[in-house]
Amino acid sequence: MKTIFRNIVVMLSLFGLIFTGCKNELDLSPVSSLSDASYWQTADQFDAFVNGVYTRFRSHNSNFQYLGELRSDIFGTDPGSTATFTGEATQGLERMWLQTLDADNSGVSGFGGFYTNINQINLLIHKLNESNILPDTKKKNYLGMAYGLRAFYYFQMYRTWGKTIIQTAPTTSVDVSNLAKAASSETDVMALIKADIDLSNSNFGTAYAFDAKNKKGFWSKAATQMLKAEVYLWNAHRSGGIADATTAKTALTDIQANVTLSLLPNFADVFSTTNKDNNEIIFSSKNKLDEATLGFIGNYVPQTGLIVNFYDSVGNRKFDVATDNYGGLLRAPTKIATYRKFNNLDLRKNLSIQAAYTKNTAGAYVIAGAFLKKYQGEQNAGNRAYTNDYIIYRYSDLLLLLAEAKVILGESPVAEINLVRARGYGANYNVATLGYPNQTVDVNSNEAILKERFLEFIGEGKRWYDLRRMGDNFVYEYTPVTVATSYKLLWPLDRSTLTNNRALVQNPGYPAF
Repeated sequence: MKTIFRNIVVMLSLFGLIFTGCKNELDLSPVSSLSDASYWQTADQFDAFVNGVYTRFRSHNSNFQYLGELRSDIFGTDPGSTATFTGEATQGLERMWLQTLDADNSGVSGFGGFYTNINQINLLIHKLNESNILPDTKKKNYLGMAYGLRAFYYFQMYRTWGKTIIQTAPTTSVDVSNLAKAASSETDVMALIKADIDLSNSNFGTAYAFDAKNKKGFWSKAATQMLKAEVYLWNAHRSGGIADATTAKTALTDIQANVTLSLLPNFADVFSTTNKDNNEIIFSSKNKLDEATLGFIGNYVPQTGLIVNFYDSVGNRKFDVATDNYGGLLRAPTKIATYRKFNNLDLRKNLSIQAAYTKNTAGAYVIAGAFLKKYQGEQNAGNRAYTNDYIIYRYSDLLLLLAEAKVILGESPVAEINLVRARGYGANYNVATLGYPNQTVDVNSNEAILKERFLEFIGEGKRWYDLRRMGDNFVYEYTPVTVATSYKLLWPLDRSTLTNNRALVQNPGYPAF
């Protein structure tokens, strides 16, 4: 098994599809066809391979979050931030929100490493289609997962780099005459995404049930329908219009009709480490103590030794080592401006973000900075372990995507927006003043939905994608990208990728390679 995995990674690196610093993955030993042939012989072997796909998917959570959020208006520094909250060691992360990316500072390189898992998925699809070992129901369930996950990966890359390499056959041998492969057009990539969504749905059929063992940690029909809604809404805001918005709405309402989902009364409980498969979750990437943690959080929280010099004004206390052992290195501070965008009655404000204060000579609190608080993890032997799952889709996402589709269709989004607002404000909620359409932002329905998604999903890798999906003008409004620098809507390809695959071309606007 180890031989199969290693050699798949080797061959992909030769195609210029992935890049790794792990020396053992550069071993150019030949593929063992005997190992491959002897592996796919039992149902347990298929199960183990599928579990491996999700393990590798988990390794990409950091890049999912970076690509979906770090170029937006949530993170960075602003006037009033003290030195501690201007990035303790940014290591280039600031280039994402400052929009100063280039081939040498690309933010995310090697197509996020996603092709490592795409090839595993391709191999899984190939073996499932040629094997009769699994019962038909299980085989179709795994195919539904595989096509859905592949579409998810390609949609990440489509929204990031535009053109990307289409690889749907497993790489099991090296053709020395064809070690480079050009990127396909955006039209072709989108066609693949839609085709995979259709294949996922057709294999799942009417089976909306979550996996009996892994529950919402495995891809499901509901996850495919969420992805379908995102994809068709992306196109609806461009040329797809009413037809694509209708398709998106149908996908979302089908989930509502077939799956028991609800908003949890307490916003903080959504991210609990003790109730991970709660009624709000649709699909999440699993973490567990002594197995895996949410690796990117360390970049969003401060060192324990620094935070203890500041105060929590809400708790009227000074931070202390025992309670506030965040143990991070604050490379991506949350903007003070982000914290201030929340209404003070909105309970999500202090559940999503932790503000830090100094005290002036009069003893009054003065805000010094802020950092992400949404993922609290769990305490383990005096250390904080970030064992929160990384949530990909949840019910509030469904509601706000449905509101978005309704606006395009000329329908009222009031029910969906107000369900999310009511939970956000809790006991403070007053529909007459806080409900849609009674806030100032509600004059523009799209702005209202964007604002609600901003407040709801901080730290969940959605804001940049939201701005991009709803239209370029929103990117120009909320980020440093302008009409004159519109080429920055797409990310640059990194120098290593371009060096290793000479068939690739740098995205327009960035210096040619």
